[in-house]
Amino acid sequence: MAAAKPQPNNRDIRLHRWSGAAAFATGTGAGTVASGDTLVVGTAAGRLSYQDPHTGAAADYDYATWTSPWAAPGFAATEAIPSWNASAPAGTWVQIELRGTTEAGTTTKWYVLGRWADADSGIRRTSVPGQADADGNVSVDTFIAAAGRGWTSWQLRITLLRPAGGTLTPALRSAGAAVSRLPAPGKLTASTPAQARGTVLAVPQYSQNVHDGHYPEYNGGGEAWCSPTSTSMVLAWWNALPGPADYAWVDDADPAPWVDHAARQTFDYAYDGTGNWPFNPAYAATRGLDGFITRLRSLNEAEAFIAAGIPLVLSLSFKKGEIPGLDYGTNGHLLVLAGFSAGGDPVLNDPHAATDAGVRKTAGRAAFEAAWLNSSRGVAYVMRPATAPLPPAPAQANW
Repeated sequence: MAAAKPQPNNRDIRLHRWSGAAAFATGTGAGTVASGDTLVVGTAAGRLSYQDPHTGAAADYDYATWTSPWAAPGFAATEAIPSWNASAPAGTWVQIELRGTTEAGTTTKWYVLGRWADADSGIRRTSVPGQADADGNVSVDTFIAAAGRGWTSWQLRITLLRPAGGTLTPALRSAGAAVSRLPAPGKLTASTPAQARGTVLAVPQYSQNVHDGHYPEYNGGGEAWCSPTSTSMVLAWWNALPGPADYAWVDDADPAPWVDHAARQTFDYAYDGTGNWPFNPAYAATRGLDGFITRLRSLNEAEAFIAAGIPLVLSLSFKKGEIPGLDYGTNGHLLVLAGFSAGGDPVLNDPHAATDAGVRKTAGRAAFEAAWLNSSRGVAYVMRPATAPLPPAPAQANW
């Protein structure tokens, strides 16, 4: 007998975030103090030495930590993706770690999910490869549990670091993680258009391909810059792009220097690319937005964001000819969901275009949804001002 078909809503996903002083007070700090609604280094909890693997430079740092309460998603999560909003200027930086209690009854070690700064004047922003043991492994920006070691609860630890003896400090505004347990990729029952039909947001259009060959030190533009180009389109929608002083280093002939700026500010020196999922909303947060990574269960959930006026950046891969309206194939791509046609088909700002004018495309709904849910498993960047309300969350809250 054939196996039952997975349904779009048969997908366990929960997001838990801590934002602001009251939420941070539910966790445990060591050396951190509240400054308004942010956490900063007060009296450091300790000092450590760090040698940057990408520059070879070694330095000592004072540090403080904040550890979240344990979060129980209500299922044994097999993947976890963190996200955070912070500032870390002038040689300061932030380390993000996760650990879990497994369904086997063990507690994992702390896994490093990123070493991050919002500038490159100090450490190089990086994921940390080579983390694998009996409980699971880290794939760039995602923890993946080993078979039988799903997380029944999990915990987040944020370390704020500043040059030893200094007074500058990183500032943490929010942190959290999306955890999930999803059916294996396979044939899906397409969602039926519900809301946002005929709603298309006027998100500015930027082509990644006009940057082909730009700045090889940040992976050279073109196909490599789909994520920062998509993030820039959302920043433009919210009037949050950087200004000329921020991208003064970019060649004057560049048609969209803010995209080059985003590529530099999202570049992961270990991954050697700009597509680290959490690094992109973390960059948007330095531009004043609230940003996080989650997974959505279907395009019906995405419709709720469009109806609320919030464009999304979606991650997916697909073969050439697989999705009507997209005439290419890709092993991994980011694009903006800007709305839906009157018939419910997704209307995209797809940076894979020769010109800005060619960025707007309409894709076949069922094929697009299946490719998105089967490849990235529904990953979305949510980036908007805190003053723009999120849509009501479902019972199993994934935003």
